[in-house]
Amino acid sequence: MSTFAAAPGADHPSDDIIALVRTLVTLETPTRDVAASRAIADLLTDWFEGVGGEVRQVPTAAGTDLIIEVAGSGAPYLLIGHTDTVWPTGTLDGDLPWSQHGDVVRGPGAYDMKAGIVVMLEALRRLRPLPTESRRAVRIILVADEEVGSPESGPLLAGRADGAVAAIGFESPHPDGALKVGRRGSARVRLGVTGRAAHAALDPENGVSAVDELVDQLMLVREIVADPALPGPVLCNVGSISGGARANVIPAHAQAEIGLRFTDPVTEERVMHALAGLRPLRAGAEIAVEVLSARPAWQASAQDAALVERIARSAASIGQHVDARPAAGAGDTNLLGDLGVPTVDGFGPRGGGAHAVDEHFLRSSLDERIELLRAVLTIPAE
Repeated sequence: MSTFAAAPGADHPSDDIIALVRTLVTLETPTRDVAASRAIADLLTDWFEGVGGEVRQVPTAAGTDLIIEVAGSGAPYLLIGHTDTVWPTGTLDGDLPWSQHGDVVRGPGAYDMKAGIVVMLEALRRLRPLPTESRRAVRIILVADEEVGSPESGPLLAGRADGAVAAIGFESPHPDGALKVGRRGSARVRLGVTGRAAHAALDPENGVSAVDELVDQLMLVREIVADPALPGPVLCNVGSISGGARANVIPAHAQAEIGLRFTDPVTEERVMHALAGLRPLRAGAEIAVEVLSARPAWQASAQDAALVERIARSAASIGQHVDARPAAGAGDTNLLGDLGVPTVDGFGPRGGGAHAVDEHFLRSSLDERIELLRAVLTIPAE
């Protein structure tokens, strides 16, 4: 049976597209689930080969990345996405089951960003009947670790982007559908503390509380990110804290994972330098600051604006209107924009609730994005 065959009971072509998204969503792929990553990579390999792609699977410690080349004219357009989600296996049977109600389609990873992968796939299918000189060459990169900052795939992205004329990211757009041009930088930092265990009542003077030290260090972190002398604002979120075991034992270990967002590279450099310079406040305590992942701030360039203008002209040719503006969130397009590759993001469908139990996309927007990408990748006849 064809991959693109209609779902049971399908009444019109968009039902085929929704069936594809559902297939991807029901294959749950939390980051670092290597087996699940390989399974979705195998599925997508079959799908993209079916639309003329040459697919290379690249195993990493986090999962399986995909590099897909599709023949066409000129230097390739780079299409960027990811196969991992923030949701643990079992979410479909619990907090966020697959559902469709009118225009709203829900499911874990549906909006972020498996529907975006289907935009790429279906646009290429619709372009396939055209001769290669009438459509642009395409290179697709789908990574397995984007949701944790692309620590494995990020350092490889520059090489994978070599020769690309422009990059389009398929993360979600702004709520009104506007594309994203410019993104905050981001970093994930683990702050670890080693103290010395002791009985909290019988031998407290010989203990060094790692939890107490961590609390005080986090207060210093708050001062660092709130420094009014910084040129730009910093978003700081202490996402997790762990340490200790029992109330009658002074804890020997504690740690926190911190998420940071920056609007400019100078602020980022100063904050990261200050964090690296943290020192223990208690005798006998030890501090370890580990950068788990980092993406530079992407400040929109004239080349990015020119790419937006080209996309807007393609949109106008099919009766659509496209705007673009900066975004707070970070993604793999940060790396490309920072490299100077003309870049836009937000080419996924409209929706909402990314990383939340209300995650959803609008099926009407999915159709619109497919048609827009088809128009962008079509070379007009002279």
